[in-house]
Amino acid sequence: MLRFILLITCLLSSFSASAFELKAEKVTDNIYALVGEIGPRNKENLALNNTLGFVITKKGVLLVGTGATEEAAALIEASIKKITDKPITQVVNIGSQDHHWMGNHYFEKKGIPVTALLRTSKTQKAHLEDHLKRLDKLGLKHLAKDKIQLADKLIDADSYRFSFGKTDFELRYLGDAHFPNDAILWLSQQKVLFAGDLVFNDRMLGVQPHSKTKPWFETFKKMTTLKPEFVIPGHGHAGTLAKAQKDTGDYLQWLVTEVSKAQEDWEELDKTVKRLSATTQFDHLKFHKTWNPLNINRTYLQFESE
Repeated sequence: MLRFILLITCLLSSFSASAFELKAEKVTDNIYALVGEIGPRNKENLALNNTLGFVITKKGVLLVGTGATEEAAALIEASIKKITDKPITQVVNIGSQDHHWMGNHYFEKKGIPVTALLRTSKTQKAHLEDHLKRLDKLGLKHLAKDKIQLADKLIDADSYRFSFGKTDFELRYLGDAHFPNDAILWLSQQKVLFAGDLVFNDRMLGVQPHSKTKPWFETFKKMTTLKPEFVIPGHGHAGTLAKAQKDTGDYLQWLVTEVSKAQEDWEELDKTVKRLSATTQFDHLKFHKTWNPLNINRTYLQFESE
C-alpha cells in the first residue's frame, strides 16, 4: 500500500510539474503579454497556442482576449493574479479565432463587460461551428458547449476610442489579415500595439482558406504607420516593430512579390511551390518547412482566381 501511495504521489507531482502554463512577460510599465504555446494547439494547452495580454490600470486590469474555453479563461485569470492583485474589470476582443474570444462567458458571468467591434463579432459568429469542430477533435468541445457568448458591448464602427483607468485605448479595424474583420488595440501614449493575428512572431504565419495574402500585407503596412515601439502579436513573443517586420511583414512582402512574379512568368503551380519552398530566408521561423509550401500554394491559387 505504501508503494502504491508513493507511486500515485510521484505521478501527480509529475503531472503538476508538466502542466501547461501561460507565461506573463512584461512589455513595458503595467503592460504584459500572455504567451501561450508557440507550437500546435492540443488538449493539454487548452488550445492556447496564441498570445493574449493585459494592461494594469487604476481601475483594474483590462484583458485582451479570453481563450477558447472557460477552463482556458480561468487559467488566464490565474496567470494575471501572479502579477497583480488588481481584478480583471474590463475585457476586449480583437480576434476572431476561438482562442481569442470563446472564453468570454467566464468573465461575463462575473459581470465583467466585454467589448468588440461589431464586424469582428460577425466573423466570430460566422466561424463558430468550424471552431467547435476543431475543439472537438482536441477533446475540448465539452468545455465550450453552451457557454459561448459574443461581446456584450458591440461597436458599430471601425474605430472606438475610450479611456479606462486613466489609460487611453483605441480599438481599430485596419483591414483584413489572418481572419477578416480582426481588430487591433492601440495605446498611443505608451506606443504599444496589441496586433492580434495581424502579426506572428517567432513562427511562420499561416495563410488559411479565409486569409487573403495581399490584403494582409496591406493591413500590415497600415499598422507600421502607427510606429509602435512594442508589438504584442497574436502568436509568439512580444517585440519591437522591427521584430514584427522581420517575422511577418518581410514574409508577406516576399510571398506577394514572388508568387506574383511566378504567375507573370507563367510558371506552373507545382514548380512555383517547389522553387520558392527552397528559400532559406525565413528559416529562423518555426514551422517554416510545413507552412511555407502551403502558404505559397494558397497564395498562388488566390492570385489565380483574382
